[in-house]
Amino acid sequence: MVSFDVLDLEVVIPKVARALGETLFMVSVAFFLASVIGLILGIFLYATRPGQLLHSRIVHTTLNIVVNTLRPIPFIILLIALTPLTRALIGTSIGPAAAILPLTIAASVGIARVAESNLVAVDPGVIEAAKSFGASPLHILFGFVVREAFGPLLLSLTFIFVALIDATAVAGAVGGGGLGNLALTYGYQRFDYAVMILIIIVLIALVQLVQFIGNRIARHFIDG
Repeated sequence: MVSFDVLDLEVVIPKVARALGETLFMVSVAFFLASVIGLILGIFLYATRPGQLLHSRIVHTTLNIVVNTLRPIPFIILLIALTPLTRALIGTSIGPAAAILPLTIAASVGIARVAESNLVAVDPGVIEAAKSFGASPLHILFGFVVREAFGPLLLSLTFIFVALIDATAVAGAVGGGGLGNLALTYGYQRFDYAVMILIIIVLIALVQLVQFIGNRIARHFIDG
């Protein structure tokens, strides 16, 4: 029977707070690692394109194959497929720490592709102007192109951060912990929909806060 009874806040609030902490832990660590990996991949995907600053058909094709192979895999399948590797590296395939590896891989290829797209959108005139100053290819790439694309890139990274919050809910369905796991085990399986609604409200508030902060930071670089 579906329950919409009044919440026992003394019981529920600590559980939600702990689950929120697990979600933030998973998202923050995975986002940091994925940003480092994904931005490196994205920058070199752009720079090694034909006619670009560090053009290399072999490198570009190899990176494209890696990204295009991993990107279409649904996260739940990637999560399950990486279980043996996760267990080998961490010692367990259950819990917030175990979810970080698949979250990082999934986010890395997403960041790589959006980073490449933002860099491609930079006005070619910026590159030509930098070349006229005698700047080296690496100086042009990081000192001009990346700087020019930084504002839009921050907006894209905000989108990835929000997507990671969504992905933690999927990870929670298979024992990854966090708000998704709490919603499933404490809300859905016990038919306590009041808990489910509270978790949904917390997730919406979290996403709105992240989006607001990301928009403000990105606007500062775009307008500045």
